Amino acid sequence: MATPFSGGCLCGAVRYECSAAPLSMVNCHCRDCQRAGGSGASPTVVVPAAAFTVVRGAATFHSLVADSGHTARRAFCAACGSPLFASTSARADVVAIRAGSLDDPSWFHPQAEVWVASAQPWVRLNPDIPHFARARARPNAD
Repeated sequence: MATPFSGGCLCGAVRYECSAAPLSMVNCHCRDCQRAGGSGASPTVVVPAAAFTVVRGAATFHSLVADSGHTARRAFCAACGSPLFASTSARADVVAIRAGSLDDPSWFHPQAEVWVASAQPWVRLNPDIPHFARARARPNAD
């Protein structure tokens, strides 16, 4: 994986860059991610918010209160509908990038399967990485 890395939407209207290495990479199986992406899971690259910048266009946002009680804010392209990234009030210091929106998604290697309590029965979980029923514990969490 090269740093910085970049990505964007299908039509190219929204582009972003990140100047830091990922903090983590996960497959999220929560129902919100399933609905937002129209799939069984969301391959997600978690990065420091301070290192993430939208460099072209402007994403459109949809906010909702997640099962955790925190507000999730999901960004997508208003022109083509591509899901791009998200943030949560629980962790304002990070941005969760949809791995499929990366210019080069080949370096995405999930380190955990999260929210597997809501994983769909037709999704094959990776047996070689840890599974967490809900969110995984964060180092140095309060």
